[in-house]
Amino acid sequence: MEAPCRMGDRSTSDVIVRVRTHDGRDEWIYCHSHIIVRNSKYFADRLSETWPTCQILDSRNCVEVYCQETDFDHHINVLRLLYVIIDGSVDDLCHGVKNALGILQVAVGLGCPQIITACVNYLEAVPWEEAEEEEILKIIPGLGPQVQPILARLQPVNSSAIIGIFLSAFQFATSSPPSPMNDLKSSAQEQLEYMITEDDDAPLLTDENEIKLEVEECVRRLFARFSDMLDTLLSYTIDSVHDLGDMLLFQSHLSDLLWACQMLTKMEIMREFVNSWIEASDKIVNFVEQASPVAETVEIKFKVIEVAAKVLEAIGYGNVILPTAERFHMVKVWLPFVRVTKAFIDSIITNEEDAAAFKMDGELWKSLQSTFVSIILSLPSGDQAKILTEWLENKHIRYPDLTEAFEMWCFRSKVAKRKLSLLGGENDLPDSEIL
Repeated sequence: MEAPCRMGDRSTSDVIVRVRTHDGRDEWIYCHSHIIVRNSKYFADRLSETWPTCQILDSRNCVEVYCQETDFDHHINVLRLLYVIIDGSVDDLCHGVKNALGILQVAVGLGCPQIITACVNYLEAVPWEEAEEEEILKIIPGLGPQVQPILARLQPVNSSAIIGIFLSAFQFATSSPPSPMNDLKSSAQEQLEYMITEDDDAPLLTDENEIKLEVEECVRRLFARFSDMLDTLLSYTIDSVHDLGDMLLFQSHLSDLLWACQMLTKMEIMREFVNSWIEASDKIVNFVEQASPVAETVEIKFKVIEVAAKVLEAIGYGNVILPTAERFHMVKVWLPFVRVTKAFIDSIITNEEDAAAFKMDGELWKSLQSTFVSIILSLPSGDQAKILTEWLENKHIRYPDLTEAFEMWCFRSKVAKRKLSLLGGENDLPDSEIL
């Protein structure tokens, strides 16, 4: 049996490949024409009878290949691969993404289809680091259609696939699984927010109408589970209410509801959630007020306020339009609860470390105060007077500070007759109803 040819075997070679750079690097490699011609179009052309410039050195043909210094080693590697490439496989020879990219570029230039296939298979399969991905995006598009499979993992997917994964992830993110799943659920929630966020890139979901019904249904099921649990907890004895497992599960539901609020707000479909929260508000406050006033309940109280703040914000700034009676009811339920809860939290949070541990956010309190003022000023002046009277008589007058609403009520009340008279309505309303 004839011994296999080896690159560099001077005794059997019939061609010299001289790899050179313009900076003076120069290497002569003894090769075998039948191998390099079979596996490289470039060498097949150079060694053909029609190529006029092929030099003769030491009774051998000599082909000069000029390259950049950065590509020199890759040219040597490609020549080696011409001797060992079998069935498009070089898994153990590429030695990483960067080296495979260099070999691929040279293989494309020298017309080596088997090496190209092997590099494409390798790069398409191995993981990439971020810097490597950027290099791939810079190099691959210029190498022609034969290498495009490398970019398959970066190609945009069709809208039906995006909607499918969004809905599956949303169902999981609102499923309230046991605590061992919380990390996975949090990750899913983060990615869902990212998918609908418009930043430097357009949101993945360009037509949200296709998913709004399903999203609302997922949140409806989540709220139903929350409401059922609330009814169960309210039916317990006082001692049972403080069971740690129950409280942790209740807190988990609240976290899910808070996240759902954020998503619904971005998708502008808060109405049903707001209505459900209004219906459950009395029960929620009743249950939380039953909880023992100890530090373990602080996070639950705060989480309840976070969700309530999202609902109140939707009402206060007109994103969800409600009748006067419902707006007034929300203020009557949540204003006292927020006031007492903040005083309770302030009494046990004595330093910044405690505040950080409980994730107490000062901006939330400021936002809530502004929201209450906005809702109060949207009510009839008589309802405003009832709320402001209770505020002025309360020992927790400092929060929420309704001074802005009080000042506006005083101004409106003083000028009411004059403004109504300009509209021709002075004789239509008795003095008792002008306010």
